[in-house]
Amino acid sequence: MATASTPVPLPRRGGPDVLTLRQDRWWIQPLVTFSILFAFVVYVTWAAFQNRNYYVGAINHRDLISPLYSPCIANSCTSGSTIRGFHLNWWSFSPALLILIIPGGFRVTCYYYRRSYYRAFWWSPPSCAVQDHHSKYTGETRFPLIVQNTHRYFFYLAFLVNIVLTYDAVLSFSMPGEGIGVSVGTLVLVTNAALLWLYTLSCHACRHLCGGHVRSFSDHPIRHRLWKMATPLNARHMQYAWASLIVVALTDVYVRLVASGAISDVKLF
Repeated sequence: MATASTPVPLPRRGGPDVLTLRQDRWWIQPLVTFSILFAFVVYVTWAAFQNRNYYVGAINHRDLISPLYSPCIANSCTSGSTIRGFHLNWWSFSPALLILIIPGGFRVTCYYYRRSYYRAFWWSPPSCAVQDHHSKYTGETRFPLIVQNTHRYFFYLAFLVNIVLTYDAVLSFSMPGEGIGVSVGTLVLVTNAALLWLYTLSCHACRHLCGGHVRSFSDHPIRHRLWKMATPLNARHMQYAWASLIVVALTDVYVRLVASGAISDVKLF
């Protein structure tokens, strides 16, 4: 004989006022991301407005320039820091304010960094299975987020900037008055350039440039080879993004300390 079942009240599983049902410390990751990015932006902004102590020249037997100021193309650049025969006569402010538009735009529009600062700063959403703090979602179809579509163009410009920073790394082996050698500053600039190349070449835009819109790789062997080289780099894009970000700031700190006379650039051999 069938008996009528009595409904058992179930505990409430969340609602519009419940942020999340997660019991772990999900907020640690967005907090760390916020702290690092905020500290980086504050430091770079401060450094960009200093307009001094960004170049170590022949008087110190070195050729070291901060990546925040390279290529130095303003008419206010320190003697010896400019690209030979090229500068902008109409820009008399800090060179960094002009140069940082390119690497800054590249990182701000980066696919990985978008996810990071969307979560850390806008809480959109702050983590998986955590409520979004925005009532509606329009994607990246309206201003200002539609500007994110310029990422591929910033990639091309960042590629050119990397070439300049690689040139700076090569020049760091030159020690005016002492010949050719390797100092701590040389290793710093070389490491910085190498990490920036890894970050740039591991970019999703780079991988798409190598193998995107290809129906058959057999018809495009060169692009296939490039795509196979970019794919493993792309898998570690997050690590390269953070490492290059931190090293860029540390490189500026090192050059600034040497240029100000706070420390000396030790020659290794």
